[in-house]
Amino acid sequence: VQLQASGGGLVQAGGSLRLSCTISGYRFEDYSIGWFRQAPGKEREFVAAISWNSITTIYADSVKGRFTISRDRAKNTVSLQMNALKPEDTAVYYCATSHRSTATAARGEYRYWGQGTQVTVSS
Repeated sequence: VQLQASGGGLVQAGGSLRLSCTISGYRFEDYSIGWFRQAPGKEREFVAAISWNSITTIYADSVKGRFTISRDRAKNTVSLQMNALKPEDTAVYYCATSHRSTATAARGEYRYWGQGTQVTVSS
């Protein structure tokens, strides 16, 4: 199983970035996918997740209304559109596949993780 995250970079506060996660070697279509992030010196935290059929999405309160998660089943990709970025969004962002079909924020429900992509938001 491989998860390849991309799209990170340096952006000014108020700007936007779009992260992508390409998944291979996995029954992508059966399981929910999530994004997490980890800032220096902090625990990895939940950001967003999407159910197997894209009907349900859930978000951390800190990103609700600014971030949007979506999935393209044909391309085996999951995206995270991030708007109105803030300096506190600075972190390494990871995509992960869960072993559940429903969207979940529980880190322990996630089985496979990508390598992460750095997002830096300057003030």
